[in-house]
Amino acid sequence: MTTLELTAPPAPGHGRAYWVLADCWNVTRRSLTHYQRQPVAIVWQLGFPIVSVLLYGYVLGSAMKVPGGGDYRSFLMPGMFVMTVTMGFMTTATAMVTDAGKGVVDRFRSMPMAPSAVASGRGAADLVVACAELAILAATALAIGWRAGGGALEAVGAFGLLLLLRFSLIWVGVWLGLLVPNAEAAGGLYAVAFPITMISSALVAPSLMPGWLGTVAAWNPVSSTATATRELFGNPVASGGTWVEEHALLMAVVWPLVLTLVFLPLAVRRYRRLSR
Repeated sequence: MTTLELTAPPAPGHGRAYWVLADCWNVTRRSLTHYQRQPVAIVWQLGFPIVSVLLYGYVLGSAMKVPGGGDYRSFLMPGMFVMTVTMGFMTTATAMVTDAGKGVVDRFRSMPMAPSAVASGRGAADLVVACAELAILAATALAIGWRAGGGALEAVGAFGLLLLLRFSLIWVGVWLGLLVPNAEAAGGLYAVAFPITMISSALVAPSLMPGWLGTVAAWNPVSSTATATRELFGNPVASGGTWVEEHALLMAVVWPLVLTLVFLPLAVRRYRRLSR
Protein backbone atom coordinates (compact mmCIF):
# COMPACT_ATOMS: atom_id res chain seq x y z
CA MET A 1 0.00 0.00 0.00
CA THR A 2 1.33 3.41 -0.88
CA THR A 3 2.02 5.59 2.11
CA LEU A 4 -0.06 8.75 2.07
CA GLU A 5 1.39 11.88 3.63
CA LEU A 6 -1.48 13.27 5.65
CA THR A 7 -2.27 16.92 5.99
CA ALA A 8 -1.96 18.40 9.43
CA PRO A 9 -5.05 19.25 11.50
CA PRO A 10 -6.65 22.51 10.45
CA ALA A 11 -4.74 25.49 11.75
CA PRO A 12 -6.12 28.92 12.52
CA GLY A 13 -6.42 31.00 9.38
CA HIS A 14 -7.18 28.11 7.02
CA GLY A 15 -10.79 27.55 6.01
CA ARG A 16 -12.57 24.39 4.95
CA ALA A 17 -11.93 25.04 1.26
CA TYR A 18 -8.17 25.10 1.86
CA TRP A 19 -8.18 21.65 3.45
CA VAL A 20 -10.45 20.22 0.79
CA LEU A 21 -7.93 21.33 -1.85
CA ALA A 22 -4.99 20.11 0.25
CA ASP A 23 -6.55 16.65 0.68
CA CYS A 24 -7.36 16.51 -3.03
CA TRP A 25 -3.75 17.37 -3.85
CA ASN A 26 -2.44 14.61 -1.56
CA VAL A 27 -4.63 12.00 -3.24
CA THR A 28 -3.65 13.32 -6.69
CA ARG A 29 0.03 13.14 -5.81
CA ARG A 30 -0.40 9.60 -4.49
CA SER A 31 -2.09 8.52 -7.73
CA LEU A 32 0.61 10.05 -9.91
CA THR A 33 3.33 8.48 -7.77
CA HIS A 34 2.06 5.06 -8.84
CA TYR A 35 3.12 5.84 -12.42
CA GLN A 36 6.57 6.87 -11.22
CA ARG A 37 7.02 3.58 -9.37
CA GLN A 38 5.39 1.45 -12.08
CA PRO A 39 6.87 2.75 -15.37
CA VAL A 40 5.63 -0.28 -17.32
CA ALA A 41 2.04 0.77 -16.66
CA ILE A 42 2.54 4.27 -18.01
CA VAL A 43 4.48 2.96 -21.04
CA TRP A 44 1.58 0.66 -21.91
CA GLN A 45 -1.06 3.30 -21.26
CA LEU A 46 0.70 5.90 -23.37
CA GLY A 47 2.02 3.47 -25.97
CA PHE A 48 -1.26 1.79 -26.84
CA PRO A 49 -2.70 4.88 -28.64
CA ILE A 50 0.44 5.09 -30.79
CA VAL A 51 0.12 1.45 -31.80
CA SER A 52 -3.56 2.02 -32.57
CA VAL A 53 -2.74 4.95 -34.85
CA LEU A 54 -0.24 2.86 -36.79
CA LEU A 55 -2.65 -0.07 -36.98
CA TYR A 56 -5.74 1.82 -38.14
CA GLY A 57 -3.88 4.44 -40.16
CA TYR A 58 -1.52 2.22 -42.11
CA VAL A 59 -2.66 -1.41 -41.87
CA LEU A 60 -6.38 -0.74 -42.35
CA GLY A 61 -6.32 2.83 -43.63
CA SER A 62 -5.75 1.93 -47.28
CA ALA A 63 -9.09 0.09 -47.33
CA MET A 64 -11.08 2.88 -45.68
CA LYS A 65 -12.88 5.75 -47.35
CA VAL A 66 -14.35 9.03 -46.21
CA PRO A 67 -17.81 9.95 -47.59
CA GLY A 68 -17.44 13.11 -49.64
CA GLY A 69 -13.71 12.59 -50.08
CA GLY A 70 -10.73 13.51 -47.95
CA ASP A 71 -7.67 11.81 -46.52
CA TYR A 72 -8.59 8.98 -44.15
CA ARG A 73 -5.70 9.63 -41.77
CA SER A 74 -6.90 13.22 -41.33
CA PHE A 75 -10.37 11.81 -40.63
CA LEU A 76 -8.93 9.17 -38.29
CA MET A 77 -6.83 11.26 -35.92
CA PRO A 78 -9.66 13.16 -34.17
CA GLY A 79 -11.38 9.80 -33.77
CA MET A 80 -8.25 8.35 -32.16
CA PHE A 81 -8.11 11.30 -29.77
CA VAL A 82 -11.69 10.59 -28.74
CA MET A 83 -11.11 6.84 -28.42
CA THR A 84 -8.12 7.49 -26.17
CA VAL A 85 -9.98 9.74 -23.74
CA THR A 86 -13.01 7.43 -23.81
CA MET A 87 -11.11 4.26 -23.00
CA GLY A 88 -9.40 6.14 -20.17
CA PHE A 89 -12.40 5.62 -17.89
CA MET A 90 -11.26 1.99 -17.61
CA THR A 91 -8.05 3.23 -15.97
CA THR A 92 -10.15 5.12 -13.44
CA ALA A 93 -12.36 2.12 -12.74
CA THR A 94 -9.40 -0.25 -12.34
CA ALA A 95 -7.59 2.12 -9.99
CA MET A 96 -10.69 2.62 -7.84
CA VAL A 97 -11.53 -1.08 -7.56
CA THR A 98 -7.90 -1.89 -6.74
CA ASP A 99 -7.84 0.66 -3.92
CA ALA A 100 -11.20 -0.52 -2.66
CA GLY A 101 -10.09 -4.17 -2.72
CA LYS A 102 -6.88 -3.43 -0.80
CA GLY A 103 -8.71 -1.43 1.85
CA VAL A 104 -7.16 1.88 0.82
CA VAL A 105 -10.56 3.53 0.33
CA ASP A 106 -11.69 2.34 3.77
CA ARG A 107 -8.52 3.77 5.26
CA PHE A 108 -9.19 7.09 3.59
CA ARG A 109 -12.70 7.07 5.04
CA SER A 110 -11.30 6.64 8.54
CA MET A 111 -8.93 9.59 8.20
CA PRO A 112 -9.67 13.24 9.00
CA MET A 113 -9.84 14.23 5.37
CA ALA A 114 -12.46 15.66 3.04
CA PRO A 115 -14.75 12.86 1.72
CA SER A 116 -14.66 14.42 -1.74
CA ALA A 117 -10.86 14.19 -1.92
CA VAL A 118 -10.78 10.51 -2.89
CA ALA A 119 -12.82 10.92 -6.07
CA SER A 120 -11.64 14.43 -6.93
CA GLY A 121 -7.98 13.50 -6.39
CA ARG A 122 -8.35 10.44 -8.60
CA GLY A 123 -10.06 12.57 -11.22
CA ALA A 124 -7.37 15.25 -11.16
CA ALA A 125 -4.64 12.63 -11.61
CA ASP A 126 -6.52 11.07 -14.52
CA LEU A 127 -6.88 14.45 -16.23
CA VAL A 128 -3.12 14.98 -15.95
CA VAL A 129 -2.52 11.57 -17.53
CA ALA A 130 -5.12 12.35 -20.22
CA CYS A 131 -3.22 15.53 -21.12
CA ALA A 132 -0.01 13.50 -21.45
CA GLU A 133 -1.78 10.92 -23.61
CA LEU A 134 -3.19 13.59 -25.92
CA ALA A 135 0.17 15.34 -26.18
CA ILE A 136 1.95 12.13 -27.17
CA LEU A 137 -0.82 11.18 -29.58
CA ALA A 138 -0.77 14.65 -31.17
CA ALA A 139 3.00 14.40 -31.63
CA THR A 140 2.53 11.00 -33.28
CA ALA A 141 -0.17 12.44 -35.53
CA LEU A 142 2.07 15.30 -36.61
CA ALA A 143 4.85 12.82 -37.33
CA ILE A 144 2.65 10.85 -39.76
CA GLY A 145 1.52 13.99 -41.56
CA TRP A 146 -1.71 14.98 -39.78
CA ARG A 147 -2.34 18.70 -39.55
CA ALA A 148 -5.03 20.81 -37.93
CA GLY A 149 -6.43 22.96 -40.69
CA GLY A 150 -8.30 25.29 -38.33
CA GLY A 151 -6.82 28.10 -36.28
CA ALA A 152 -5.00 27.90 -32.97
CA LEU A 153 -8.09 28.85 -30.95
CA GLU A 154 -10.13 26.18 -32.71
CA ALA A 155 -7.47 23.58 -31.91
CA VAL A 156 -7.46 24.61 -28.25
CA GLY A 157 -11.25 24.34 -28.24
CA ALA A 158 -11.06 20.84 -29.75
CA PHE A 159 -8.69 19.63 -27.04
CA GLY A 160 -10.93 21.31 -24.48
CA LEU A 161 -13.88 19.24 -25.71
CA LEU A 162 -11.77 16.09 -25.46
CA LEU A 163 -10.86 16.84 -21.84
CA LEU A 164 -14.48 17.72 -21.08
CA LEU A 165 -15.54 14.27 -22.26
CA ARG A 166 -12.74 12.67 -20.23
CA PHE A 167 -13.84 14.63 -17.15
CA SER A 168 -17.40 13.34 -17.45
CA LEU A 169 -16.22 9.76 -17.94
CA ILE A 170 -14.10 9.97 -14.79
CA TRP A 171 -17.29 9.76 -12.76
CA VAL A 172 -18.43 6.76 -14.77
CA GLY A 173 -15.10 5.11 -13.93
CA VAL A 174 -15.31 6.03 -10.24
CA TRP A 175 -18.85 4.65 -9.98
CA LEU A 176 -17.97 1.43 -11.78
CA GLY A 177 -14.77 1.05 -9.77
CA LEU A 178 -16.73 1.24 -6.52
CA LEU A 179 -19.45 -1.02 -7.89
CA VAL A 180 -17.58 -4.05 -9.26
CA PRO A 181 -16.21 -6.52 -6.69
CA ASN A 182 -12.58 -6.90 -7.85
CA ALA A 183 -9.96 -5.96 -10.44
CA GLU A 184 -10.72 -9.04 -12.55
CA ALA A 185 -14.33 -7.93 -12.90
CA ALA A 186 -13.15 -4.42 -13.79
CA GLY A 187 -11.09 -5.91 -16.61
CA GLY A 188 -14.27 -7.44 -17.98
CA LEU A 189 -15.70 -3.97 -18.47
CA TYR A 190 -13.63 -3.71 -21.64
CA ALA A 191 -16.33 -5.86 -23.23
CA VAL A 192 -18.63 -2.87 -22.72
CA ALA A 193 -16.15 -0.08 -23.41
CA PHE A 194 -14.89 -1.48 -26.72
CA PRO A 195 -18.28 -1.51 -28.52
CA ILE A 196 -19.03 1.99 -27.23
CA THR A 197 -15.95 3.34 -28.99
CA MET A 198 -16.29 1.20 -32.10
CA ILE A 199 -20.00 1.86 -32.72
CA SER A 200 -19.37 5.55 -33.26
CA SER A 201 -17.92 7.89 -35.85
CA ALA A 202 -14.42 7.54 -34.37
CA LEU A 203 -13.21 5.23 -37.14
CA VAL A 204 -16.01 5.09 -39.71
CA ALA A 205 -18.74 7.52 -40.71
CA PRO A 206 -22.17 6.37 -39.42
CA SER A 207 -23.61 6.87 -42.92
CA LEU A 208 -21.57 3.86 -44.07
CA MET A 209 -23.15 1.59 -41.46
CA PRO A 210 -26.48 -0.26 -41.71
CA GLY A 211 -29.42 2.09 -41.04
CA TRP A 212 -30.23 1.17 -37.43
CA LEU A 213 -26.56 0.83 -36.47
CA GLY A 214 -25.72 4.16 -38.08
CA THR A 215 -28.45 5.84 -36.01
CA VAL A 216 -27.05 4.34 -32.81
CA ALA A 217 -23.54 5.44 -33.79
CA ALA A 218 -24.66 8.98 -34.66
CA TRP A 219 -26.31 9.43 -31.24
CA ASN A 220 -23.33 8.01 -29.39
CA PRO A 221 -21.71 10.75 -27.24
CA VAL A 222 -18.34 9.62 -28.59
CA SER A 223 -19.51 10.50 -32.10
CA SER A 224 -20.56 14.01 -31.13
CA THR A 225 -17.14 14.80 -29.71
CA ALA A 226 -15.41 13.15 -32.69
CA THR A 227 -17.42 15.17 -35.22
CA ALA A 228 -17.03 18.40 -33.25
CA THR A 229 -13.27 18.04 -32.98
CA ARG A 230 -13.02 17.28 -36.69
CA GLU A 231 -14.87 20.50 -37.41
CA LEU A 232 -12.61 22.50 -35.10
CA PHE A 233 -9.42 20.87 -36.39
CA GLY A 234 -10.53 21.50 -39.97
CA ASN A 235 -10.38 17.78 -40.85
CA PRO A 236 -12.87 15.81 -43.01
CA VAL A 237 -16.19 15.51 -41.17
CA ALA A 238 -18.34 13.16 -43.30
CA SER A 239 -21.62 14.11 -41.65
CA GLY A 240 -24.66 12.05 -42.54
CA GLY A 241 -26.99 15.03 -42.34
CA THR A 242 -28.85 13.96 -39.17
CA TRP A 243 -29.76 16.54 -36.53
CA VAL A 244 -27.28 15.27 -33.96
CA GLU A 245 -24.45 15.32 -36.50
CA GLU A 246 -25.33 18.81 -37.73
CA HIS A 247 -25.27 20.06 -34.12
CA ALA A 248 -22.16 18.17 -33.04
CA LEU A 249 -20.54 21.16 -31.31
CA LEU A 250 -23.61 21.65 -29.12
CA MET A 251 -23.94 17.94 -28.32
CA ALA A 252 -20.22 17.65 -27.56
CA VAL A 253 -20.94 19.93 -24.60
CA VAL A 254 -24.39 18.60 -23.71
CA TRP A 255 -23.46 14.90 -23.57
CA PRO A 256 -20.58 15.36 -21.06
CA LEU A 257 -22.77 17.58 -18.89
CA VAL A 258 -25.52 14.94 -18.88
CA LEU A 259 -23.03 12.18 -18.05
CA THR A 260 -21.61 14.25 -15.19
CA LEU A 261 -25.05 15.07 -13.80
CA VAL A 262 -25.99 11.39 -13.84
CA PHE A 263 -22.82 9.63 -12.70
CA LEU A 264 -21.32 12.16 -10.27
CA PRO A 265 -24.23 11.74 -7.81
CA LEU A 266 -24.16 7.97 -8.35
CA ALA A 267 -20.43 7.88 -7.55
CA VAL A 268 -20.88 10.01 -4.42
CA ARG A 269 -23.79 7.87 -3.27
CA ARG A 270 -21.86 4.65 -3.83
CA TYR A 271 -18.85 6.00 -1.92
CA ARG A 272 -21.02 6.93 1.03
CA ARG A 273 -22.58 3.45 1.12
CA LEU A 274 -19.28 1.57 1.22
CA SER A 275 -19.25 1.26 5.01
CA ARG A 276 -22.82 -0.01 5.28
